[in-house]
Parts: sequence; C-alpha cells; structure tokens
Amino acid sequence: MRLHRFGQSVWLDYIRRGMLASGDVTRLIAEDGLAGMTTNPAIFEDAITRHHEYDAAITALALEGMGVAAIYETLVEEDVIRAADLLRPTYERTGGHDGYVSLEVTPHLAYDTEATIVEAQRLWRRVARPNLMIKVPATHAGLQAIRRLIALGINVNVTLLFGVARYREVAAAWLAGLEDRLADDAPLAGVASVASFFLSRIDTHVDRMLDHAGDEAARALRGQAAIACARLAYQEYKALTADLRWQMLAAHGVSPQRLLWASTSTKDRAYHDLKYVEALIGPETVNTLTPETLAAYRDHGEPAKRLEEDLDMARALPERLAALGVDLEAASAELEHQGIQKFIGSYDRLHAALGGREMPRAK
Repeated sequence: MRLHRFGQSVWLDYIRRGMLASGDVTRLIAEDGLAGMTTNPAIFEDAITRHHEYDAAITALALEGMGVAAIYETLVEEDVIRAADLLRPTYERTGGHDGYVSLEVTPHLAYDTEATIVEAQRLWRRVARPNLMIKVPATHAGLQAIRRLIALGINVNVTLLFGVARYREVAAAWLAGLEDRLADDAPLAGVASVASFFLSRIDTHVDRMLDHAGDEAARALRGQAAIACARLAYQEYKALTADLRWQMLAAHGVSPQRLLWASTSTKDRAYHDLKYVEALIGPETVNTLTPETLAAYRDHGEPAKRLEEDLDMARALPERLAALGVDLEAASAELEHQGIQKFIGSYDRLHAALGGREMPRAK
C-alpha cells in the first residue's frame, strides 16, 4: 500500500474472528502495510450474526453459565485482544504512532459523561493492551469524557465526527486533557488519540437536501460537502499543531491527535469507488478502509497528495450551501444523532440475536 509514502496510515474498518485466525490480517500487515483496525457495533453485528465461526465460542460461553451481555463482551474482547497482539509489532516499530485497535464504548452511553468514563476505564483494564483505543462519540457529553480519559492516560478514538466546529471542540478537549495530565506530573508520551470524520454519510445527507432543492445550482454541489469538511478540518489541524500551546505539550513527547477518515466507502454509485480515499491523501492522517475498499485501492488506486487541493472551493462551500438552505452545522448535529441511533440499533440487534439462539444450559 503506497499511501504511507505520503504520511498517511491505512487502518482496516472491519474485524472478524476468521480473518484473525486465518492469517489474513497478518498478510495485510506484511503486504499492504496495514497499520491499525477499527471496530464498532455495526461491524460486530455483521461479524457475529452472519458468520458461523463464532458458534463454538458462543456455545462454550453459554455452558459456562454466561448471559447474553457477558457472551457479547467476551467475544468482542477476544477479537480485539487478538487483533491488538497481531498489531503489537507495528506499534513497537512505529514508537506508538500506529498499530492500534479501537473498541467502542456501549452506544447507549453516548449522552452520559460519567457512565462513559467508567465504561471506558473498565474496557481499558479488561483488554489491557497499550495499543488499544477506546472509541468515544463526539457528543457534548463525550467532550468532557474525552478530556478526562486523556488525563487518565487512556488512548481515545473520538468517533462520529461530522462537522468542523465540533472538531475544534474535540481538539480543545484533547489538549485540555493533556494539560490536566501534565499538571498531575503524569507522563504524556504514549497517550494517543485520533479524531474520526465519517465522510460518505455527510454527502449522503447533504445530497438528499440538494436533490430536494431540485435546481441546477443545487445539483452542481452534490458530492462536495464531505471532502470540503475534511479539508477544512485538516487546516484546523495544521493551525493547532503550529500553535505554541501544542508545541509546549509536544516537547513532553506526546504525538498529535491525527485526523482519521472514516466511512470512506462510496454510498452513491454515481461517484468513483475511491472518492474518499484519493481526494484525502496527506501527511499525519489515517484512512480506515473496509476490506472491499482496500481491495479496490490495491487494484486501481492512484496515490497522490491531494488533501490540500481546492481549498478556496472548500472555504466557500458552507456559504454556497447555506444560500440553498443547507446548514452544514445543523446537518452535523442530525448526523451525529443518526449515527448514535444506528450503533444502538446494531448493538441491540446483536444482543437480541444472541438472546434468541438456543443456548445449551450450564451443568
């Protein structure tokens, strides 16, 4: 995978027990330079309900007397631990720059700061791997949780980001957490974080509103919102890492909170299948790819540093959309709510599927 030549890391937006056991992930690390993996409730719903490779483990755990919640948590943690161990050499070789696996806090806690902090600490202790990242949604409640978790030295993947204004708040929470940790005389080196923008969902949402407008001016702006938001966020990132406040923290050995491009599979068939990959290649970023998008990029991707192209267009786009009745920040808030509800749905369906199975009884 040639993206690393431009300073971008490739993480896999999927996890499944069979891939971990078969050597597929090991091959991706060796041959494609895969440098991390991310998970979420939707990924685990797909992995566990659609593949029989979990059946024996579910039966064994049921025979131990575990209930549905405990079985779910055990399956997820076993997969995350296995993935983290496979990526541990990458983590060591890169000095903690890459090699991470992300595990999501229960989505039902997205609006509860204190419960998120407690759950994140519990997952951190149970997995007990330095290359784990705990995924916390970028809700208002999540912002304070992010600050406190960073202060505790827990790696955080801030998830479900859809807008530049919220990204600024996320970056501020991350910086404040580092400053809190420094004030406690705790080491900053080794505390890692990424901020994950969900891109294709932005275009799907905004395009729908533009289609509703129905005129030529609206149609001309289809498919531009997500990439523009990502490029504007990257300019914010560059300004932040050039600021004296960050430089003082960096002197203590901590790495910056990289931007991570998530939801990079194209949803609209009218768009190129690598739309959210090729347009956002740039240094100090991460792109998470599904297995299908990774295979497509391997087949016909054209690597080039393009993340800072068309910045004037990106800066002008929010105002152009507003003139058509599309408020990007309002769209961001709606997408955040929808994203949380989607993950809650996946989480609950998986628990229901496990609860609906005929389980052997513990003796």
